[in-house]
Order: sequence, then structure tokens, then C-alpha cells
Amino acid sequence: MTSTATLESLQVAERRLQAAQLAGDVAVLDELIDERLVFTGPDGQLYGKDDDLRLHRFRAQTMTAVQEEDLRCLVDGRTGVTWFVGRLAGSFNGSAFDARMRYTRTWVFDDASGWRLVAGHASMI
Repeated sequence: MTSTATLESLQVAERRLQAAQLAGDVAVLDELIDERLVFTGPDGQLYGKDDDLRLHRFRAQTMTAVQEEDLRCLVDGRTGVTWFVGRLAGSFNGSAFDARMRYTRTWVFDDASGWRLVAGHASMI
């Protein structure tokens, strides 16, 4: 493990992801999301990186709020896990939403790219 694969750097990556979701910043999302991403949505379906970026690129999903209530992080070597609880609001395919959500995300650390998201799961709470 390099000195940059730390708990603090994982927290920074998680919060960069949240900010990019809120801003619809496809370039930052592309940087943070690994090509191998498998994301389990609240509907139970599996999605990949291209699916996620497409939603933001074509504004099918827009966020008006990403408010973190709790963030827990774990780092073990080059693997990290984040557990986010918070309020998300915006629109998805033209329908407004406002929900309290839990996200569990698995990250891998790469010396060249830093933390990259490889797996995630979202649930409404």
C-alpha cells in the first residue's frame, strides 16, 4: 500500500463523487468510476459505468440535493468501502424524487488514478 491509499483520501474520493453527481460533472464521474463498475440500483437491476455516465450526460438524471448525513469508511490495503446515508433529490427520467438513501460503495486504489469505484449498491431507507 502506498501512503496515499488512506482513509482520508478515500473520504475525499467519496465526497468528490457526491459533488460530481450533484453537478452532473461527467468528466469527474468518468475519472472516479472504474470501467468494471457493477452497480445494483434501488430497483435491484445491475448497471455499468456507461449506464451511469449516460444518465448524467443526457440529463436523464439530475440532482438538486446530495446531503450527507453519515459517512463511514474502511481501507484495507488497496481496497476501500464507503457507507453513505443521506438525502438525495432531483429528477430521474422526468419524474421528481426526494429520498433518504444508503449507498455502499467498493473502491480500489491505483497509483496512477487514485481511488476508483468498482461496485456499489443503493437502497431507500
